[in-house]
Amino acid sequence: MKNNTARDMLYQQFVENNAIDPKLYDKYVVKRGLRNADGTGVIAGLTNICNVHGYVINEGEKSPIEGQLIYRGYNINDIVANAEKENRFGYEEVVYLLLLGELPTRAELDAFSEIMSENRELPPNFFEDMILKAPSPDIMNEMGRSVLALYSYDDSPEDRSPAKEMATAISIISRLPNIMVSAYQVKQRVYNNKSMIMHPLIPSHSTAEMILSALRPDRTFTDEEAKLLDVMLMLHAEHGGGNNSTFSCRVLTSSGTDPYSAYSAAIGALKGPRHGGANAKVSQMQECVKKGVHNWDDEEEVAEFLRKILRKEENDGSGLIYGMGHAVYTLSDPRAVILKENAKKLAAGTEYEKEFALLETIERLTPALFKEIKKDDKTMCANVDMYSGLVYRMLGIPSDLFTPLFAVSRMAGWSAHRFEELVTGKRIIRPAYKAIKGEKKYVPIGERA
Repeated sequence: MKNNTARDMLYQQFVENNAIDPKLYDKYVVKRGLRNADGTGVIAGLTNICNVHGYVINEGEKSPIEGQLIYRGYNINDIVANAEKENRFGYEEVVYLLLLGELPTRAELDAFSEIMSENRELPPNFFEDMILKAPSPDIMNEMGRSVLALYSYDDSPEDRSPAKEMATAISIISRLPNIMVSAYQVKQRVYNNKSMIMHPLIPSHSTAEMILSALRPDRTFTDEEAKLLDVMLMLHAEHGGGNNSTFSCRVLTSSGTDPYSAYSAAIGALKGPRHGGANAKVSQMQECVKKGVHNWDDEEEVAEFLRKILRKEENDGSGLIYGMGHAVYTLSDPRAVILKENAKKLAAGTEYEKEFALLETIERLTPALFKEIKKDDKTMCANVDMYSGLVYRMLGIPSDLFTPLFAVSRMAGWSAHRFEELVTGKRIIRPAYKAIKGEKKYVPIGERA
């Protein structure tokens, strides 16, 4: 009883001593989340790497536009379209572009792809010591810990020379898919009581092919499946310097810490359900809708269920329709547009066709329902997570790997931003917090009530 009372007191103090009156944020003009009142981000830096464009400021007001995602000056639509037109894998080209700033020639791309392939193997005994002997029920945590542990397998981890930074980034980008699949297979054996299947790597495989080959017991997959996963990797590779995980990487980099610490922190940030982990929330909500709506073709029944979600009567009680809305994009998320088109083609004539139609219905109905229930008429579009879970399921990828695959892809963007912060940042990132607690007179322990 005494311990329970002490515990209750600790919990109560946790809330009381960490609560701040929301009105004070307005009083001191604090931009919570580093965002302005109109939802735009506070400018904290400059970058040449990526432009996430979803609105324009017209006479002081935010005006919606079709979303654009630009990698090093190149539109993601053009990058994906050209890879598809030439019937080749594009993720390795995107990695090269983000790291080196220019599109590679055919010879440069072939050489770079070979370097990535050579770096995929884990250091001797790494799998046994860091993954097999210390399994985790969460793949993202295992990946973050493994990246941090690679520091110990590096002969010169504190070398900050450009050549060393580039080599370290390429090695982690190349190894992370292997770490992800290895962690998943160990989790299958330890936590799910299933067989652990470990395949040797095939050097000629692209990143997308390597992932599917390593995941599937029979190693078989179609070229169409691999190319679709490749598109997913291209779309998730980068998204500007202000997103939470990339900013985390830049913040740690600005302190002068090593690359392994910075990249591990980025993985930890991406795990959160308000960031990369949101794709799990989307899939969870979609399953709730699928079970709660009897006739998926009945738009009014779908609409009524979505109203219940918005009124916090269904799903997780958050009042949010996950997969809809974005911090920057307004009329459209270019990643969602590309993904939706590919998902539609893959779902056609399969068991997933009706589910794809249901997601389209959710996308179409949500803006008006949001205005009706929330009394908010902000412009809202589907984000990339609306269709990513469906695509992953059609590819036979387990839900445990939805967010880890995001991290595998985004390692390229994190690396590029670390490079830029090292070269041009030159100052530790340290925003200010205003202290509002008044000074107190110290009371000796024997005089405390």
